[in-house]
Amino acid sequence: MEQRKKRVALVTGANKGIGLEIARQLGRAEVTVLIGARDNDRGRAAVDRLRQEDLDAWFVPLDVTDETSVRNAAACIAADHERLDILINNAGVSDANDGPPSTGSIASARRLIETNFLGALAVTQAMLPLLLQSSNGRIVNMSSTLGSLTGNGDASSEFYGVRLIGYNASKAALNMLTVQLAEELRDRGITVNSACPGYVRTDLNGNRGYVSLPEAAAIPVRLALLRRDAPTGTFLGAEGHVAW
Repeated sequence: MEQRKKRVALVTGANKGIGLEIARQLGRAEVTVLIGARDNDRGRAAVDRLRQEDLDAWFVPLDVTDETSVRNAAACIAADHERLDILINNAGVSDANDGPPSTGSIASARRLIETNFLGALAVTQAMLPLLLQSSNGRIVNMSSTLGSLTGNGDASSEFYGVRLIGYNASKAALNMLTVQLAEELRDRGITVNSACPGYVRTDLNGNRGYVSLPEAAAIPVRLALLRRDAPTGTFLGAEGHVAW
C-alpha cells in the first residue's frame, strides 16, 4: 500500500544531464523515478547512482524514436506500477550540421524533429492511458527559449542570432504539443506545461551554458510536483512566463 501512495514519474533521456538531475530532485521528493534511456548500460548506471543516494529509482529501456520501444516501456510501467503520475519529456538532441534555414542540413533537421518533437509525442500518447489513472497527472515538456516564435523574431533577445532551423523548429513544435494537449486534457485532471531551463551547462552545448543542472531541473520539478491550482498550457522559465 505504501508503494501505491508514492507518485511515479518517468523521465525520458534521464541517464545524464538535466534528465538525471530532474530524476534526482523528484526522488528526493519521495517520488518513484523511472529512468528512461536507450542505452542499457548508461541507464542502469544512472539508477545505481540514484540508489546510492537512497532514492527509489528504476530503469526503463526507452528509445523515443522507436515506436516498439515506446510501447514496450508503457507495457512495462503498466505491469509494474499500474499508473503514471508524472511524465517529463526530456529526451532531446542537437546536431552539429544544423544551421540557418538557407544552409542547415535537411537530414539534421529531420533527426532533430524526429527526436525532440515526434519522440515526445509518441511517448505522451503511449503513456496517456497510465496518466489518466492518476488523480493528479502532470506532463512537463522540456523546451527552450529557442522554441519561442516571439524570441526568434525579437532583435533585442539574447538568442535572436541563434539560427538553428532544425533545433528551434523542433522546440516550437514541442510547444505546440503543450498548448494543444493542455486544452484537450483540461477537464481530465492532467496538466501540461513547457519548461524552459535556460542556457544550461550540458553535453548538448559543449558545457558552455551558465545555468547549473540543479537550477535547470528546479523548474520542471516544480511543475511536476504542484498538486493544487497547478497551471496548464504555460511556458515557464526561471524568471516566469516565456513568450510563445
